Amino acid sequence: MAQEVTIDELESAIDNGAFVLDVREADEFQAGHVPNARHIALNTVPDQLALIPADSRIWVICQAGGRSMKAANFLEAQGYDVVSVAGGTGQWIAAGKKVSFEESV
Repeated sequence: MAQEVTIDELESAIDNGAFVLDVREADEFQAGHVPNARHIALNTVPDQLALIPADSRIWVICQAGGRSMKAANFLEAQGYDVVSVAGGTGQWIAAGKKVSFEESV
């Protein structure tokens, strides 16, 4: 099972250029997401592996942590170095952290 990390660990990782994968639906992503997140909806992750770097840690986030853990477990089974963000975007926003509204990077 993939490791879970906190939103504070994610914030530090983003400051250091981490690859953040947001697996929520497009409308959720457009309503606000963590800075520099790449959007790939959970149900399309298996078809989008070419867009996910295999040479760095992947930080997977959703709204609360359920979908990100599913994606993280799948990616880990494919050989990726991956973690799931506990509490997700909901906890990130509730903590008053920076939210982006631009398109996927």
